[in-house]
Amino acid sequence: MSTPQIPLEVLFGNPERAAPKLSPDGSRLAYLAPDEGVLNVWVEAPGGGEARAITRDRERGIRTYFWTGDGTSVLYLQDRGGDENWRLYRTRVADGETTELTPFDNVQAQVIEYNKHHPHIAILGLNREDERFHDAYRLHLATGELQLVAKNTGAIIEWVATPDLSVRGAVSARPDGGFDLLLRDDDASPWQTVLTWSADENLNSGPLGFSRDATRLFLLDSRQSNAARLLERNVATGEERVLADDSTYDVSSVMVHPDTYEVQAVGFARARLEWTVLDAGIAAELAAIRTVEDGDFAVYDRTAADDHWLVGFTRDRGPGAYYRWDRAAAHAALLCHDRPKLLDYTLARMEPVTVAARDGLSLHGYLTLPPEREPENLPLVLNVHGGPWARDTWGYDPEAQWLANRGYACLQVNYRGSTGYGKAFINAGDREWGGKMHDDLVDAVRWAVERGTADPARVAIYGGSYGGYAALVGATFTPDLFCCAVDIVGPSNLITFLRSIPPYWSTYLEVLRRRVGDPDTEPEFLTARSPLSRVDRIRVPLLIAQGANDPRVKQAESEQIVAALAEKGIDHEYLLFPDEGHGFARPENRLMFYRAAERFLAKHLGEGDDPEASKE
Repeated sequence: MSTPQIPLEVLFGNPERAAPKLSPDGSRLAYLAPDEGVLNVWVEAPGGGEARAITRDRERGIRTYFWTGDGTSVLYLQDRGGDENWRLYRTRVADGETTELTPFDNVQAQVIEYNKHHPHIAILGLNREDERFHDAYRLHLATGELQLVAKNTGAIIEWVATPDLSVRGAVSARPDGGFDLLLRDDDASPWQTVLTWSADENLNSGPLGFSRDATRLFLLDSRQSNAARLLERNVATGEERVLADDSTYDVSSVMVHPDTYEVQAVGFARARLEWTVLDAGIAAELAAIRTVEDGDFAVYDRTAADDHWLVGFTRDRGPGAYYRWDRAAAHAALLCHDRPKLLDYTLARMEPVTVAARDGLSLHGYLTLPPEREPENLPLVLNVHGGPWARDTWGYDPEAQWLANRGYACLQVNYRGSTGYGKAFINAGDREWGGKMHDDLVDAVRWAVERGTADPARVAIYGGSYGGYAALVGATFTPDLFCCAVDIVGPSNLITFLRSIPPYWSTYLEVLRRRVGDPDTEPEFLTARSPLSRVDRIRVPLLIAQGANDPRVKQAESEQIVAALAEKGIDHEYLLFPDEGHGFARPENRLMFYRAAERFLAKHLGEGDDPEASKE
């Protein structure tokens, strides 16, 4: 290849700066950066002075944090070994003193509501009484005192609090797989069911939050439409008003004013992210911000006075860029790039594409090709997203850039069941794991072959979670299409997978039964859709990677297919990470995996430079 190779450390190591956030008064900047090789929260001195690490995580690295409303501390979530039992911590900026606010074993903390108007209180969801259900608590940050404010009846899957921290809304699972929206007048009032989303509407509908005075509730809703619209509902009368909609695409994001709690802009993730402005007062500002960089942007943070915004840009051929937007001066000042070393390399263009499935359904996705090479007869990696109720989007994707840089075409397709394209598209994936969902992937590969992009003899299937399952399906259901497969934490047996879900997924169980299958009543159907039942059809080598502490896809899902592969003498590699969960948080583990994957793909696709070079 003529394009210089991008080291794996640049692509998959720790970012230099990530997730920057402005302090409430705007005088300081916090961000995530390595400290002794582990991501921690760093805070600059007032006015942009020298930064220092204020947290001292030495294991998995911090990924989620935010300032307290008074600017004296940061709050962050952390689990242990990838078990997803998140604990909430507070670290004081002045001296780094850290307090564990939810010191409970085998309990998962969820932040339901925290805002600048009540800087010393947070509303949390905790499953401390019953590991299956999260109750809602009011946490007093200064003392650590917890007060129960809403008890889970056994069906609540989500709590919604007002800006004044009263838990007034909830979503409850129905026996038929649908969801009910519940509201109440105050913390002591009984719950009332105000609307129902059917089992066909629940994956792209739900509450977003209350207005400042709690008289209105903002919803994503697909009851009278295919795509999820943004609605405003009057809490007292039930009257509803459509604020934004699209005939094809679900609302993907909203920009809410931090004081009035009114929606100012709505994002639609079409081929790229596009904003519809609802607040005319910021239309000129958003138009000006759009010209700062050639990428897709979002406003990630705002000062308490709302005089400065933190704006982030994503683009396909460069690192993430973060700017401080001075609203009075209408000026953007670059704060940082998350991975500035990428600026030294040639990255590949991510091209939006549309593929026609065999039954006529339109499948949207992205094709990333090696730069400075003819796009003909290339080895192809079909990179399948997880979820499956998620989607690939445009922008910088480290795996797409890695593969293109090594000489492979990378194809990412939003197969049926993916979100963002309306409920009919989601529902077309019901009971189609290993069925029409896989047909879509096959059709995408054939599209790439027919247009001359892909060499049919050199196609790999690769993915994590559902994508890992899809990789195993590719190796077992269509063994002649792929020359190798890479499975990261993918289920191999749908029966054992569904019977071993985390306890706190119990309220989603009927959704899984309806959309995947029922292990109690349909064992034959689920066995037929399980890669483990077709191991004897495998004729291609596999690379399987698993986290030992994964609460979603248990270690046994990988162990049982690895044992079957070993028994049948099928070529495979197995990587087990004892200190990881559903994915690889520790950079040393990520790099170990990608080095192994790079060697594996180079061996079986016959492309790429010397994999060992990326260790340098």
